Amino acid sequence: MPEILYEHPLNERIRNYLKLEQLFVQARSCLAQEFSSSHTLFFNALFAILDTLDRTDLRGDVIKDLEKLEQNLILWSKSPDVNSKALQLNLEQTKSLTTSLRSKKPLWASLKDDKFLDGMRKRFTLQGAYCGFDLPALVYWLNQPPIFIQQDVDRWLGALGTVEQALVMILKFIRQKSAFEEIEAGNSFYQDNGEGLLLLRVKLPEGVDYFPSVSGNRYRYSIRFMALCETKGQQYITDTVKFHLSKC
Repeated sequence: MPEILYEHPLNERIRNYLKLEQLFVQARSCLAQEFSSSHTLFFNALFAILDTLDRTDLRGDVIKDLEKLEQNLILWSKSPDVNSKALQLNLEQTKSLTTSLRSKKPLWASLKDDKFLDGMRKRFTLQGAYCGFDLPALVYWLNQPPIFIQQDVDRWLGALGTVEQALVMILKFIRQKSAFEEIEAGNSFYQDNGEGLLLLRVKLPEGVDYFPSVSGNRYRYSIRFMALCETKGQQYITDTVKFHLSKC
């Protein structure tokens, strides 16, 4: 049966990772569409990525997580049951990403010096201030041959490629830390100890008329199941709910 996956971070670091992951997916999804109609979505995602990288010490967090991953991969390599070829590929990629991120000036810093992006970034911070009459340079750019537009987009996303690949690697191994188990929640409520956990993943069958609302931190968390409500927006349900949970 098809299922819907919900994820909830249990600390600010993982929250930023998931946010950036979604923004990269959003930006890249625009490339498969008619760019003239999806460019605002692309630039909003691109500028949100840059803002997140500017506001947080995300590079330091990513390097630390890659170093931990490298240590774990070395330990796992001693297991006789491990796929040596796959592990070696992951280890080499992890080392390469760590080396790139340790450079004094990250590649994405070059995007700050891009005058075209800088001019648009200021306008995109204002709601609805990126119409054609606000940004004639953008109108001109959108009417260039597609190959030129693609080259610019590839260059911008390429400058962010190292951090994007690092996030993919880190989140992949976090998600693989725990298998899903079936949980039965009486009165649509479940809580547990969150110590040592980074991420909760909840699966519900497609078609049910409720969704999980998760709150908590690395010490304790709770999951309540909610339904949409015309008068209140959403409200708690009181049924017994069965769901699948992965505690990563």
